[in-house]
Amino acid sequence: MASNETGSPGIGATERDARVIVAASSKNMNLYYATRFVAGDPFIFVDRGDRTYMIVSDLEIGRARAEAEVDEILSLSLFRSRALARGVESPQTGDLLVEVLGELGLERIAVPHDFPLGIADRVRAAQIDVIPHAADRPFLPERVIKSEEEIDWMRTAMRANEKALRKGIETIAAATIDGGWLSLEGEPLTAGDVRAVINTDLFVNGYLATRTIVAGGDQGCDPHAAGTGRLPAHKPIIIDVFPRSMATRYCADMTRTVVRGRATPRVRAMYDAVRGAQSLVFESLRAGVDGSSVHAKVEEFFVRGGFETGRDDRGGMKGFFHGTGHGLGLEIHELPAFGKKPYLFESGMVVTVEPGLYYPSEGGVRIEDVVVIRDEGVENLCTLEKRLEI
Repeated sequence: MASNETGSPGIGATERDARVIVAASSKNMNLYYATRFVAGDPFIFVDRGDRTYMIVSDLEIGRARAEAEVDEILSLSLFRSRALARGVESPQTGDLLVEVLGELGLERIAVPHDFPLGIADRVRAAQIDVIPHAADRPFLPERVIKSEEEIDWMRTAMRANEKALRKGIETIAAATIDGGWLSLEGEPLTAGDVRAVINTDLFVNGYLATRTIVAGGDQGCDPHAAGTGRLPAHKPIIIDVFPRSMATRYCADMTRTVVRGRATPRVRAMYDAVRGAQSLVFESLRAGVDGSSVHAKVEEFFVRGGFETGRDDRGGMKGFFHGTGHGLGLEIHELPAFGKKPYLFESGMVVTVEPGLYYPSEGGVRIEDVVVIRDEGVENLCTLEKRLEI
């Protein structure tokens, strides 16, 4: 049976070790999750097991005491004074962390795998063990299972995402076909035009979208290509939108593929196969299922339908060559994994389901919804219709 080992701290660390993060919580989602406090400058977080601490600058201490969800908030200037009194010239973050750990009586800490090396070296020089966490396991395993409150935040984000994506599709639907290309009000309709419609609608409703994908024709064969230039008629256009709420910081993610005009028989077959693969995933997922077994089913489903995966004539990949999905929450890509790697799903996990097919000269087709894993099956957080030709 597949095992996630989500509770195992990693290389050499134990569950008894204090956990330490030094980062800016505006970028580090583990730190934001642990504190529910947004700061653009790095600060120190310590989870001693029985009590949690934030050590922040005097500039942030008042706001931290009002907003952060930790047991105790301490002033960084206090520990800077202690380091100076101990003879440390121009104390750096590592020196301050040594003072903090001494105050808390800690001689061994577990840190994320990407913990700053310079800080770790300074702490080790003070005879404190620094144990790096395994990169393939969650530093905060509690993040992997979403609470009902977190799921509600993501459900709300999906509604905003659907509204914006619908506006993007309506913009394409309103376009006229001009010699194999799309025009709107007499001007060429570009990927950037549609992206601006989507991103603007999200922004005014409290969501921030970056690298929204509007990729037409062969551009859609690169799953992460944002898309540029004029949009084609009669060819698939992949629209993949993944904003973050500026209020809750939780993400949404959804993809639809549309054709303005008439799709070729091959593209229609690709679209039907992708929808069928997605339905297969919905039927297969529930708590206790290994995600890699579901991914294998999707691969087999495409092969049986005549959609082979391999190298194309230019040396790139064609067919279905990415994971079936990925975890979603405070980050667009987070655990649980949903591809070839074994991963046992548990109730409360949230994943995308996004099979796709990509063939140069035909273009790409991808459909993506977000589901919550439940004991009896899945709850789909998406409601936006799926229609190829518009």
